[in-house]
Amino acid sequence: MADQETIQTNFDLGIWYALGLWPALTIAVTSNWGGPDSSAKRDWFAGAVSDLFAERPDTDQFDVEAVLLQVMQDEFDLNVEDESEIPVAEEIMKLRKETAEGDFSGFETVKRRFEERGGRVPQNLQVVEHKHDDDESSEEESDDDDDDVEMGDAAPALVPAPRERQEPEVDDDGFTKVVGKKKR
Repeated sequence: MADQETIQTNFDLGIWYALGLWPALTIAVTSNWGGPDSSAKRDWFAGAVSDLFAERPDTDQFDVEAVLLQVMQDEFDLNVEDESEIPVAEEIMKLRKETAEGDFSGFETVKRRFEERGGRVPQNLQVVEHKHDDDESSEEESDDDDDDVEMGDAAPALVPAPRERQEPEVDDDGFTKVVGKKKR
């Protein structure tokens, strides 16, 4: 059986890999929604999840899901509504159980999946930005029909260009020429 330090190290790295595979977090980090230090926030995020288990050993999957959603909202201003936090929390709970038993096969699997992806952003995602009166945050939803990643940049509003006021034409006799609206 592995020593406690190896178990904890593999569990911590497994959390980091599981979070790194989460498309919502990957997009938030690559888009700098957490600010210029978004990748450092991702690292902190993995440590915060690990600390959750250290502080409360009875932590269950629902607790992990709640923390995932809360951190995404607070740190990345991202409201995840596609329920993608559920498989991430399941993966973390599975890693916890397996590593505690000295079984690192799940850790090796998640590590390999992360390395195979090579940091690429999944292409089957759609980012939808909702603007509410209280200026709520962006959300992200999975959409299998759309291969493009929409980054949520709003197009500028189209407004008519201000028209130049035409001066009335005055002929040689001092009369003002009347021009119809269509000809202006």
